[in-house]
Order: sequence, then structure tokens, then C-alpha cells
Amino acid sequence: MNKAQEKFGQPQGRAAKKVLPYMQDWIQAFIHRSPFLVMATSNANGDCDASPKGGKPGFVKVISEHQLLIPDVRGNKLFQSYENFETNPKVGLIFMIPGQDVTARVNGTVEELNAEQLSARGIEMNIFNPDDEARLLQGLLVTVEEAYPQCPRALHFSELWNTDQIAENQATPLDTWLLPDEA
Repeated sequence: MNKAQEKFGQPQGRAAKKVLPYMQDWIQAFIHRSPFLVMATSNANGDCDASPKGGKPGFVKVISEHQLLIPDVRGNKLFQSYENFETNPKVGLIFMIPGQDVTARVNGTVEELNAEQLSARGIEMNIFNPDDEARLLQGLLVTVEEAYPQCPRALHFSELWNTDQIAENQATPLDTWLLPDEA
């Protein structure tokens, strides 16, 4: 038992049984419909990074209940996650579907695949609105250690998909946003 569980208690009911060492059918279907995920990594020193990944629903390929493949489309060339994988192959993923308050979480280890290995597996770029720079560079083969649905409370509390708030955010230019102490 960890210290937080000692302090606040053990998971109860479905929460106590939902973390599985494979992706059940529901998780696989969720990933197939998800256009967006956040990938969390850290290096051997514990320095962390969280990187958004997106594409058309199904851009992440479920290989089996124990593996999935995340194609990497050319981006900002910072490669913090890949640098972290050099010393720590662990990854945490949260998949989201717009309008759904539940998420799917997958934790595991990665193996890097180059563009030729992706091509041999029939993996193609699967994104909306590609620009002239968009192309597959590499990918990650994730071996699942844990997979489970995340309860909707955080997204419900945030009203992340509130269409009125989304419209207001879209109507406000980002360069007009100031932090309270900057106003």
C-alpha cells in the first residue's frame, strides 16, 4: 500500500478492479475512435515531459490487447520524449475523444520503430490538414503493462467540452490573454 492509500483509503468497487495488464475490448475501441492523446515520459533522473499527439480517429493502431503503435509525424523537432526513452522506456498515455468525459489510460514500455519499420507494417500518416512538412518520421511500439478507463470526474469538473466556453475561447485572440498579475 502506498502512502496516499494509507492516508486516504483503498480504491473500492469497480475502481479496485479496473486496472488490467492488457487492453480490454472497450479500451481498444476507445483508442480506435480517439483523435488525441497525451504521452507522458520521464528520463532516468525523473525529469518529465508530456507531449500531445493527434490525428484522425484510429491514427494509433491497436496491434493486440498487449500492444499498440503510435506513429510520429514530423513536428517541432524537440524530441523530448524520445530523449527520455534513451534512459527510461516507460510511457503513460491518456486518450481522449471530444465530447466524452471518460478517458482511456495506458501505461507500458516503448520500442522505437523507424520509418522503414512502419512502412513494413503498413502504417501510413493518418492526420487532418497535413501541410507540406508533414511526414512520418518514426513510431513507438507500446507494450501494455496497465490499461483502464479513467472516471469522468476531472473532465466533468472542468467542463472541458462546454461548447459555450469553447466558442468564447475561439473568439478571444490568444495574444489578449493576460495572467491576473499581468493585468
